Amino acid sequence: MDEMRKFGLILDSIADGVFTINTDWRIELFNRAAERITGFSAEEAIGMVCREVFRSNVCDYDCAIRRALETGEPVTNYEVIITRKDQVQIPVSVSASILMDDKGRIIGAVETFRDISQLKWLEMELQERYQFDQLIGKSPQMQEIFEQIGMLAENDVTVLIQGETGTGKGVIARAIHLNSHRADGPFVTVNCAALPEPLLESELFGHVKGAFTGAVADKPGRFELANGGTIFLDEIAEIPTHVQAKLLRAIEDKEFERIGGTETVKVDVRIIAATNRDLREEVKAGRFREDLFYRLNVISIKVPPLRERREDIPLLVRFFIDRFNGEFGKQIEGISQQAMDLILRYNWPGNVRELENAIEHAFVHCRGSLIMPEHLPPEIRRSDLFPGIAPFFNLRPGEKPLEAAQKAVIIKVLEETGWRIGEAADILGISRPTLWRKMKRYGIKREG
Repeated sequence: MDEMRKFGLILDSIADGVFTINTDWRIELFNRAAERITGFSAEEAIGMVCREVFRSNVCDYDCAIRRALETGEPVTNYEVIITRKDQVQIPVSVSASILMDDKGRIIGAVETFRDISQLKWLEMELQERYQFDQLIGKSPQMQEIFEQIGMLAENDVTVLIQGETGTGKGVIARAIHLNSHRADGPFVTVNCAALPEPLLESELFGHVKGAFTGAVADKPGRFELANGGTIFLDEIAEIPTHVQAKLLRAIEDKEFERIGGTETVKVDVRIIAATNRDLREEVKAGRFREDLFYRLNVISIKVPPLRERREDIPLLVRFFIDRFNGEFGKQIEGISQQAMDLILRYNWPGNVRELENAIEHAFVHCRGSLIMPEHLPPEIRRSDLFPGIAPFFNLRPGEKPLEAAQKAVIIKVLEETGWRIGEAADILGISRPTLWRKMKRYGIKREG
């Protein structure tokens, strides 16, 4: 056996992906594991520029090989996200070294990489178990949801969670799982809206090698990965109708076939689905199968938007302050009454997720022990402008109400910011030049 063939066999026996490049950044060797992880065959990859195959999120600014070239040192265990040939993004751990000839001249580089998807899922599982505590609320609506979760823990019925974006549907789904007899099994989430339509069926049910271009190996779907546990189908209304039929069979019979396969796969899975749409209306419009809707809607949980349970907001604020104190290494004691009033007055179109982001924003800007109004995002500070507009102006003959209201708001913001144009423009959500033009138009000048 010649040396090159022996080297190729050794390379293909390695579990990690390996490729080498020449000084033109073109791939010269590409092992079997690299094919499996990236979805590109060696025939396709060899001769291509490495960034066209190993499509990393840091290729443009922090390439591992480039870093090794610049420092002269190997790069090890560098975590990046790559986009496979089938457009699925996965996390990988990368190591890179420079290749030199016997005279010390650089002749290329070698990069090894390992798929760490399973590791990341385990890390997320550990982290998100703690996130069950985010299910917080003393409102009657939330207390009813807590009771439903307790009831659902005792059985395996299919659950449909309905609510606006950001209301915590995923947290509720996980709480149901963690309180059930399946708690030690996997909890697998599929965001049906995040996957391209051609890939969704493969992601749910898996495929066999050769089922389609790029299917270089058998791949289990999310239903198989969830066996013995729970699968959470988020944004269920986005599933195309041809996949809905296969999903219906999986729910009814607990079995399906992988794409391109003939063998029936049986699974023991609990199904929880969620949507921010009205599925009854989707059924009427012909976009969602009626029989699938009834299979999913055995038990329905309706999650109220945050604006309809404002009594829960102070509890959530306290929870996020405690959490971000740990993450930021700060000791913020609480929130001022003025800031809390703004938060309670705001309408929260993004619900709990937006509130979480607002408190995180405040942590970035707060240097003291108390969150103040100026630490909150501009859109929340703007919520204080409108309740008190009327006393700030009296209409003159011929003056338009909208212009008078605009003028009053601008004056109020300028006064509250000490006439700092940049800060006032930020709160108003307009540029500095626009604010200057409006001040000139309405004759707004600082007195004294």
